Amino acid sequence: MKLYHTKEEIILENENNFYLIDNDWDSLVIQENLYKKLAQSISTASSITEEEFKKHISTNLLPPIGSQNVWAAGVTYYRSRKARMEESADSGGADFYDKVYEADRPELFFKASADQVVGHGGIVNIRRDSSWDVPEPELTALLSPTGKINGYTIGNDMSSRSIEGENPLYLPQAKMYDKSAAIGPCLLVLHTHLSENTEISMEISRAGSVQFSEKTSLQQMKRTVSEIASWLFRENSFAKGCYLMTGTGIVPDNFTLAKGDTIRISIEGIGTLENKVSKRDN
Repeated sequence: MKLYHTKEEIILENENNFYLIDNDWDSLVIQENLYKKLAQSISTASSITEEEFKKHISTNLLPPIGSQNVWAAGVTYYRSRKARMEESADSGGADFYDKVYEADRPELFFKASADQVVGHGGIVNIRRDSSWDVPEPELTALLSPTGKINGYTIGNDMSSRSIEGENPLYLPQAKMYDKSAAIGPCLLVLHTHLSENTEISMEISRAGSVQFSEKTSLQQMKRTVSEIASWLFRENSFAKGCYLMTGTGIVPDNFTLAKGDTIRISIEGIGTLENKVSKRDN
C-alpha cells in the first residue's frame, strides 16, 4: 500500500484502487501497526478514480512528512566508504571512514527539520560556497515512536563533497542547509520488510541529456535498516516518529551538479523522486 500526502487529504493506493483517508498525517503514520490500520480503513474510506488521483497529486502533492525530523546514516555501503576515503585523503581524514565502516556503532547525524524538506517535483539546493556537489539516493524509512519501521520512501541526501572532503568535522555544513533533503513521492507501507534485492537507481540530466546514471541494490548495504534504527533510538525519543535515510551506494565521481539539473531517483516498489537543482544567487 502507498500513502500520498497532499494539501487537501491523504490518499491511499492499494492494488490500483484509490481512497481518501480522513486523518491527520502525524496521527496516522505513528500507528504501531500502520499496515493493519490502513487495511481496516479501506472499508469506510471514500474511493476515487485513477483520473481523480492523478489530478490530486499533479497539483497538490506534498512530501510524505508532517512534523517528523529527518536523520541520516553514513558509510553503510562499501561504495560510500571508498568515496569518502578518497575525498578526505588530502585532509588526513580517510582512515575515519574506514573505521566507521568496520565499527559496530554506525555514523548517524541530523539531516533536516520537516520545513527544510522538499518533495517530488520540488527544488533542491546546492551551496554557494561549495565546488563539488552531488545527490545521494537513499532508501528512507519512517520509524514509529518505538522505532518500528512503519514505511519506506525515497530520499535525496544532497551533499557538498568539497566541504566534507576539506575536513570530516565540516560534515554538518556539507549536509545540513535549506532544501538539502528531498523525500517522496509516497510512503510505501508493507506487512514485511523490503527485499534485499530491491534495486535503487539514479539518473542526472542536464539540458535534456543524461550526464550520470548508475544502479545498486539493498544487498550492498553492510547494516540493516533495523540495526541502524536501534542505534538512533538508544538515547533519542520521537513522539511523532522520524525519518531515517539509510546511506547511499551511489556516489558520482568526477561530476558536480549545476543549476538546472534534474535528478531522478527510483526504488523498486516505491516509484521515482524527481527534483530540479537550484543555487542561490550571490
